[in-house]
Amino acid sequence: MVTEIQARVLLSSHPKPDPWFGIRYTMNLYRGCQHQCIYCDSRSECYRIDDFADIQVKVNALDLLRKELPRKRTKGTVGTGSMNDPYMPIEAERNMTGRALGIIAEHQFPVHIITKSDLVVRDLATLQAISQVYAAVSFTITTADDDLGKRLEPGAPRVSARFAAMQTLAAHNILTGVTLMPVLPFIEDTADNIAAIITRARDSGATYILPAFGVTLRDRQRDYYYAKLDRLFPGLRPRYERAFGQRYSASSPNASRLYQLCRDLCDRYGLALKMPFYQPPTQLALL
Repeated sequence: MVTEIQARVLLSSHPKPDPWFGIRYTMNLYRGCQHQCIYCDSRSECYRIDDFADIQVKVNALDLLRKELPRKRTKGTVGTGSMNDPYMPIEAERNMTGRALGIIAEHQFPVHIITKSDLVVRDLATLQAISQVYAAVSFTITTADDDLGKRLEPGAPRVSARFAAMQTLAAHNILTGVTLMPVLPFIEDTADNIAAIITRARDSGATYILPAFGVTLRDRQRDYYYAKLDRLFPGLRPRYERAFGQRYSASSPNASRLYQLCRDLCDRYGLALKMPFYQPPTQLALL
């Protein structure tokens, strides 16, 4: 179900850029997400979204963006993709993200997009304009296998389509890389999978890998995820319960070994483990 809502404020501000993604202002144009990844943390109670499959469109979001951006005294990176995917299927129809990027370009703000969709390539020209300041596109990829990806992220484009989109962006000098998270314990946390993702990322023009070897598990998110495990991976749920109990953070038992593998491969391929952030221009001191 898709409904339209009015938002009071669009941009959430942070005192300083977050250490993972360099984001200063968070922008969510939708509530809910059509990609329906089985592990999504945004199903958690704290986000107060009753049914994550129901999509709410913030129809006044672009007007708010036009008002809010000029009022920002600090020019920082606008990030989108934290609570939902800005390029889920409805974006092809509504073009909220595409139009928002146009406004961001007008005001010469930097942007960081996190997505699982190749639809981002549609906005290549706008991203090239923004990249005169700073533009980054990070593709979330947690498995190198298309079939497994479709089981875990049923509404998202195939992994191979994301790598193809990454290659297109890189060929047009857009900063791009991989958010290798979450890596699901006992499903994706193998050396072969991690090596395959990093190698394909390198071949597709990525310049950075941002890894986190585990998954969050809390309240409604955990309940939903365990129900999906029962259907998709029978017998795996008890293993999770024994290993993690009610803990919020479920790190892979292989995390240390996988971090080392990731570091070694990134060193070999010349990939960074921290993405380059937007750096505002410095003013020369008056003499």
